[in-house]
Amino acid sequence: MVLICGAGIAGPTLAYWLTRQGFRPTVVERSGGLRSSGNPVDVHGAATGIARRMGVLARLQEAGTRAPGLTFVTPSGRRVGPLRLGRPRGEDVEVPRSDLAAILCDAARDDAEFLFGDSIVNLQEDEGGVDVSFKHAAARRFDLVVGADGLHSTVRALAFGPQDRFVRPLGLYIATLSLRRPAADPGTVVMYNRPGLSLTIHPVRGTAGAGFIFRGSKRPGAEYSDPGAQRELVLNAYTQHDWHVPELPDLRGQVGDAEDLYFDAVSQVRMPRWSQGRVALLGDAASCVSLFGDGSSLAMIGAATLAEALASTPSDPAAGLRRYESRHRRLSRSRQRGYRLGAALLVPATRPGLTARNLAVRLLPG
Repeated sequence: MVLICGAGIAGPTLAYWLTRQGFRPTVVERSGGLRSSGNPVDVHGAATGIARRMGVLARLQEAGTRAPGLTFVTPSGRRVGPLRLGRPRGEDVEVPRSDLAAILCDAARDDAEFLFGDSIVNLQEDEGGVDVSFKHAAARRFDLVVGADGLHSTVRALAFGPQDRFVRPLGLYIATLSLRRPAADPGTVVMYNRPGLSLTIHPVRGTAGAGFIFRGSKRPGAEYSDPGAQRELVLNAYTQHDWHVPELPDLRGQVGDAEDLYFDAVSQVRMPRWSQGRVALLGDAASCVSLFGDGSSLAMIGAATLAEALASTPSDPAAGLRRYESRHRRLSRSRQRGYRLGAALLVPATRPGLTARNLAVRLLPG
């Protein structure tokens, strides 16, 4: 029996593949139901093949955002672009994260057990398994526990140590919300910039979403976890400028009143190892990758890799965990190296950097 903590992207994908290998997975999720931001994320490369083998690729394509263009808007209001986003690699798709999570859970739900509205509070491991205490459910014993519970992983904190040992804030912050109105340009992602700030309007699927990425302290304090303080951080950064965004005529009011504001520090997770005994980490809990939308694809690839590795030596989970880490760490490490390029492209820190970015974009083919 395998306990998976987290019903986002990595957890349901792992549950699906483990059941195909003869395991009995249980997925525990803190929220009372599926909850995930509507931020668009990419399913590309090997993750597309995984989705196809799971039988969900057609559903993902149906849920796709269908926004093929990206345009930058200069502080003077001039448009640069559009760059054509399209589908550069076969059947790759961009999809709202909430839809991706729901589709993956649906694929795994018939064969895996799901415990919503509960969380792990203690892990006691011995050579034969892990005794798990839950906040609500009765304690149970599992052969293996996998933390697929994201950047602020509970499993990682219980088994490996406090978050500040492994999570490195990168000096960028991201906030998103739904604008609950159509985008002015339904076929284009529009990005407005000031030095150190970006404001993106994504048409999603007819209902525009706003994304804020801004530079700030690399040492976020406790106030960064308070919802009220988070709103003020966004407002203090963005209301210094006039943005002239058609979908966002009242930035202060819409940010202040948003019921679905997502906020977090853009961070990387650096772990010396992803497993300890019979406890392992997967997805952002092990190796958070930011800015490029690669995290969801890497989570799906890592989940399939972990299931295959465990199935190759079912009586020796430690060997399977080592095999999984050896294979998947190379891929995740290469994605983490792209952070600086992503930050320079999305949020140039200075006006000369912003000018250079826009000039480079003008030279690219449309």
